[in-house]
Amino acid sequence: MTSIDRTAVLAEVPLVITVELDRKTMAVAEILALRVGSVVRMTRSAGENIDIRVGEALMGFGEIVILEDKMGVRITDFHDEE
Repeated sequence: MTSIDRTAVLAEVPLVITVELDRKTMAVAEILALRVGSVVRMTRSAGENIDIRVGEALMGFGEIVILEDKMGVRITDFHDEE
């Protein structure tokens, strides 16, 4: 079996991709005060670099982009483990 054949077998396996935009520490009182429509201000903004993970493994890097009324991630590089 060639490496292409082995890859083809895995092509339809679903994987979870995680894009972490930011982390914030909040007091319990602040969390309990959150309501529908509350806005939690983050420190990151459009154009900043972020990590892209598949499972727990770092897959690559991207940047935050705004597409009309949605947020997205543009892949800028793939992680090369050496």
